[in-house]
Amino acid sequence: MSSEHLLKIAIHAVPGAKRTEAAGTHADALRVRIAAPPTDGKANQALTAWLAETFAVPKRDVTLLAGASARQKRFALHFPDAAALAAAQSRLAQLRGEA
Repeated sequence: MSSEHLLKIAIHAVPGAKRTEAAGTHADALRVRIAAPPTDGKANQALTAWLAETFAVPKRDVTLLAGASARQKRFALHFPDAAALAAAQSRLAQLRGEA
């Protein structure tokens, strides 16, 4: 995978919510409520699926870099080209309430 089309996202995870959704920011991280318990990796799986759907990439292109058992997580999303990366950056700004 090319690192040219890579977006790294800091996530503040809030497991056990009614539904999985973005909820603004927490410090410099995107705050995401997750409709899964924080046991057996279920919250990480739900978060990976949500990121893949939200940023229109296959789940295999979403990588958990750090924070497997913490609320503070870092993900990398791989995109096929610069246009897809630019669209994802715009979507991230929207979710953070910056656009």
